[in-house]
Amino acid sequence: MRAVVSRVASASVTVDGAVVGEIGRGLLALVGVGHEDDADRARALARKVHELRVFPTEEGARSAADLALPVLVVSQFTLYADTRKGRRPSWDAAAPGEVAEPLVDEVVGELRRRGARVGTGVFGARMQVSSVNDGPMTLLLEV
Repeated sequence: MRAVVSRVASASVTVDGAVVGEIGRGLLALVGVGHEDDADRARALARKVHELRVFPTEEGARSAADLALPVLVVSQFTLYADTRKGRRPSWDAAAPGEVAEPLVDEVVGELRRRGARVGTGVFGARMQVSSVNDGPMTLLLEV
């Protein structure tokens, strides 16, 4: 699994003109699923996102878990694009929707089991994602 995680001042997801998920200060996690991924990897990714120490404090860097900050999770199959040849990306490495959706749901579920407040997009929908990146701080995670 892959995730692009940004520390944000705010973020939201809109589908068909309606806001379906939004957070204030916290993390925006764009999550992609590959063919080899499973529920264990989904839970590991959720833990990694939740425990990333990317929020500076006087005591040192803290995580979203430490500070009880929310996470906005948005599915993003395009994280598995192969752009090495030509000008047209290949999506062959991305898991199909029927495999990917439950694993993105598992990431969300694990975050919630850990006590995080989680907003989400809508799997497979055409979404508009807005964010105010704080820092900027953006990381690529793979588990």
